[in-house]
Amino acid sequence: MSDLVLLVVYCALLGSGVGFLAGLLGIGGGLIIVPILSMILLHFDVLPSDQVVIAAIATSLASILFTSTSSALAHHKNGNVPWDLAPWIMTGVALGALISGFMAALLPEQVVRMVFAVSVVLIALKMMLSGKGDGNKERKIPNKFALTTLTTITGGLSAMIGIGGGALLVPLLTFFSVDMKKAIGCASACGIVIALFGSVGYISSGSSYYSLADGFAGFVYLPALFGIVCTSWFTAPIGAKATHTLPVPTIKKIFALLLLAMATNMAFS
Repeated sequence: MSDLVLLVVYCALLGSGVGFLAGLLGIGGGLIIVPILSMILLHFDVLPSDQVVIAAIATSLASILFTSTSSALAHHKNGNVPWDLAPWIMTGVALGALISGFMAALLPEQVVRMVFAVSVVLIALKMMLSGKGDGNKERKIPNKFALTTLTTITGGLSAMIGIGGGALLVPLLTFFSVDMKKAIGCASACGIVIALFGSVGYISSGSSYYSLADGFAGFVYLPALFGIVCTSWFTAPIGAKATHTLPVPTIKKIFALLLLAMATNMAFS
């Protein structure tokens, strides 16, 4: 079996798990894709080690475009996308993702790596501690301008670390007392926007480094993208359906431990 075929197979296995989690938790899957894909790209010596993380982030975002679309369609069918809020949130994450995508290539690789690791640790702690200390306190959704500003920051950070935004958006929306299922559905829909605008930035900024002849669209590595998407598209709806039957809070706490392990690996590898 050639190295390229084996790489695609590894990415397909990665995509099957990522797709399920994307549907279940409203995440794009980048928190898992980025560190694992970085190891795959390093193993197969696809590109220089100092550009592996940026390529993994760009490829992750491109895959999330497909995974989040599949997940969002399933959540929409189940009535879990709050379309009264979604347009304002999408506007913010689009602006943030576009700006971040163009800036990422200018940042040192180690800075991107540490931003990823620190962000993942904070997200994991939030997941483990969710539901503690707030009681039944209700918080109103801020005005549309404030909401768009908050989600611009969320979209920028999400694109910078190569995630669809659900891991940041779901805690933000539930903080403002949005129903968990609605928050997950909204995050899935917004993942499409973050991935689209973030990918445009990474493709544009990476076009001077790599070409289609090398298997790249900017910083997006196309064979890996194909491998991830060919399975994640089909497993995302399964995860979305499981949202209604599985104990999501318990799963999120288990997932948080996985995130901590991923962050440690990313920070010290």
